[in-house]
Parts: sequence; C-alpha cells; structure tokens
Amino acid sequence: LPDLKLPDEETQANIGVWGMRHKRYLKQNHKVRYYNLLTSGKLNSYLADIEQQAQQLFLRLVNEYAEKEDINEQLKAADPMAWVRRMNNNRNRAMEVVNSEVIFV
Repeated sequence: LPDLKLPDEETQANIGVWGMRHKRYLKQNHKVRYYNLLTSGKLNSYLADIEQQAQQLFLRLVNEYAEKEDINEQLKAADPMAWVRRMNNNRNRAMEVVNSEVIFV
C-alpha cells in the first residue's frame, strides 16, 4: 500500500475567529473547494489571508462608524454606558458587514 500523506504547509499561520468561521463555511457549503485547498497544502495560508483581510476590514469599519457617530473619549468619560452601548452597536454592524463580504462568500 502506498504511504499517502498531505503535503507540508509552507508556513504555520495565525488563524483566528474569522479564519475558523470561513473554514467551517467552506467545509459545509463548498466541499470541493475546501478539499482542494486541504490536499494541495494551501488551506492554512488561505485561511490566514482571510483572517487578515477580515480583521483589517473589521477594525477599519469600527473606527469609521465611531468617527461618523462622534463616539470619542469625551463621551466615554461623560457617559460610559452610552459609550459601551454605541460601540457594541458599531462592532455588531461591522461584524455583519465582514461576514457578508469576506467570510460567507
């Protein structure tokens, strides 16, 4: 019997929440693409790239939303609960955008 094994990955990459979420999406909805990446040894680097793109987009959107809505340190000092509420709203909105544009495509 032949001794089969997966090819070694070029680099060990940091795959966080976004990368794992995309991996689960690929595994459930795009099985051929997932197994092609897995057997070619490019899955980890692909997921690391998705992680980086998603994280950058998320942080940029949260900052943009905060600037547009005038959420700053003065609001944080004056009314911390309002600041938390508005920042959580911004984070949730940014998460929805990242999911629809990067993760679930």
